[in-house]
This record gives sequence, C-alpha cells and structure tokens, in this order.
Amino acid sequence: MKLMGFSLILGAEDRRSAPRGRALAALLVLAALAAVAGVGCKRLHPTDTAPLDKAGMWFRSIEELRRLAVSDAEVAELVKAREAGLSDAGCIELVRLARGHQQPFASGNAVADLRRVDVSEATILELARLDQLGVWAGEAQAIRLAGLSDRTLLAVASRRAAGQPVLSGPLLARLKNAGLSEAEILDLIERGTTDEQAQMILAARQRAAGGSSFVRYHRRHR
Repeated sequence: MKLMGFSLILGAEDRRSAPRGRALAALLVLAALAAVAGVGCKRLHPTDTAPLDKAGMWFRSIEELRRLAVSDAEVAELVKAREAGLSDAGCIELVRLARGHQQPFASGNAVADLRRVDVSEATILELARLDQLGVWAGEAQAIRLAGLSDRTLLAVASRRAAGQPVLSGPLLARLKNAGLSEAEILDLIERGTTDEQAQMILAARQRAAGGSSFVRYHRRHR
C-alpha cells in the first residue's frame, strides 16, 4: 500500500512537471528560431550601391556587381577605383578576380595610387590576376616614377608572384638613374639579378665613370 501510494505521488509529480518541460522546450525552440531569423536578416540586408551610382557607374554595371554579392565594404573600395578612372568593366573584373582568389576586394587605394602614376587599367588587372595588386603598390609607384614602363612593372610582379628572386623598386630606380636602359634593366630582371648583385653593378659603373672622368693637362711647349 505504501509503495502504491508512493507511485501515485510520483505520477502526479510527473504530470505537474510535464507542462513545465514542454514550456521550456518551446522557449528553447523559439530562441533558436529567433537566432536563425536574426542571421537571415543580416544576410538579406541589401548592399547600399548608391555610392557607385554617384561615382558615375552605369546601372547595368551596378546590377552585375549585385549579382556578385558585393558588400558595403567592397562598394567603398570600388568607389575609390572608379573615381581614380577605372572603367565599369575594370571594376567588375577586379571583384571577379578577388572572388577567384577567395578574397573580398579591398584594393581601392592601391588602384588609385597606381592610376596616379599612369599605370594602365590593363596592367592593374594583370597585377590583380597575379594577386600582386595590394601587396606592393608603393614599390610599383617608385618603379613608374623612376621612368620605367608598365612592362618592367609586370616583369617584376610576375617574378614576385612565382616566388623568384627579383630586384626591388628602389634598386630599379637607382639602376635607371645610373644610366641603364630599360632593355638592360629588363634583362637583369629576367636573369634573376638580386639587390646585392645590382649594388655591385652600380659600384662598378661608378668606378668606371670616375676613371673615365679623369682629365690630363699637358704643358704647352714654348
């Protein structure tokens, strides 16, 4: 009898706790749904492409960028590139190339800096293909400011992308200032000349220039 009474008490207790358990489970489900809905809202938040329109980009190009799912941060970078003179097609290609490298496009400043020293759009896109656009934009500027062409710029970038030894921007500028032609500099790049070897070349040229600049004065015979 006592055991039966105890069982009845437990059964009644279970019946009372069951609604509480169901209520707790329902609350947990609602919390999970709210969290999923919050993430969904963030994903569905439309990117503000108005800055691209203000930068002069065509509607069709903006729609193409929307299909590439550009973020607000990427829009800000694209505005910098567009205002620096890059075409709509160039901007779209930069985003595609960034997607190919599994990266967001974040090189607007680098594009603008390169355009300021007259690096062509084709060269900028090739640098992006090599994944060398934002890595050394400052050095690339130095190369162009030294009077070397986009061809030299791409030769250096190709070797950098391949992990091969290559001359730095400052040494290339010094070689140009020392009187080497661009063809000679390109030959040094293709041969894998290092900065140390370039410094030896410069030192040898300075010694040769010093020797050739010596002038002898002959005494005039009476």
